[in-house]
Amino acid sequence: MALQSKYKICLDIGGTKILGAIFDDDNKIIYRLKKRTKADSGSTQNVEDTIISVVDELIKDSGIDPKSIKAIAAGAPGVINHETGVVIFAPNLPWRNYNILKPIEARFGVPFYIGNDVNVGVLGEYKFGVAQGFDNVVGIFVGTGLGGGFILDGKLYTGNLSKGGEIGHMILNEEGPCCNCGQRGCLEAFSSKQGISEYIMMQVKHGRDCCMKDVVKNGTFRSKYLKSALEEKDPVATEAVDRACHYLAIATGNLINTFSPQIVVFGGGVIESCGDAFIERITAQVDKYCMPSIRDSVVLKNASLGDDSVLYGALSMILDSKKK
Repeated sequence: MALQSKYKICLDIGGTKILGAIFDDDNKIIYRLKKRTKADSGSTQNVEDTIISVVDELIKDSGIDPKSIKAIAAGAPGVINHETGVVIFAPNLPWRNYNILKPIEARFGVPFYIGNDVNVGVLGEYKFGVAQGFDNVVGIFVGTGLGGGFILDGKLYTGNLSKGGEIGHMILNEEGPCCNCGQRGCLEAFSSKQGISEYIMMQVKHGRDCCMKDVVKNGTFRSKYLKSALEEKDPVATEAVDRACHYLAIATGNLINTFSPQIVVFGGGVIESCGDAFIERITAQVDKYCMPSIRDSVVLKNASLGDDSVLYGALSMILDSKKK
């Protein structure tokens, strides 16, 4: 009698959408879907219900037997204790000290794992992407915000109480722009979508024109518009990216000096959309900000899994877990 397949359901939970995928025994995606969330409703129940709805839809639409599910795992933004399943704080979700593990495990009767989305994304690149074969990895992911993740000696490092990796709040200029965290001059305030948006709109306010002035909304933009602006050589957008990459190069140099990784992986929606525009600028400057004897043994690469990095990282949490 043939053994029944054991499927893994993996999720990428964001403030506006959830990506879901089913992996088979060969760790291949056999079905996927995307669903909008309503995080701005302020209801933990709403997001929880959406997660359950996505898992239900994945099971129903794919036609798999619910009894064949091995586990469910997810990456989500914020400070998350991956051992307890408690979301301590999530900036774009209505969760504060909320245990999302219990209701999901109770609903589906299988183990559920959750971790910070950037940590999980870096884990995905380490296990299945561009960082395969390296045991010391630094990941820098640029999106609406900016986060980091670390693989040290072959293990995901998240720090005390899983609060580590907040490289977006590395202060690089104490007289720099205000950051959402309450400090000034954080890397995120220069190099995230929010930082790039603020620079563009400041220049527009001062009378300069920019092709992105009408697509920046609520302090952010769709990454494809930045890509187009760079292709059109828009002066203001180009300056904004040059500025973002300058501070990313400084931060990368500091991280190289601190951790001596074998590889630094750049990912996130902005990096992915803009191709080599960011990594070329960062690579051209980073040598100035790190010790040559350390820099010589480090490679800089763009992430290879794109939007699937968190999904593959979630898969890795299941495969690495001892929970039955």
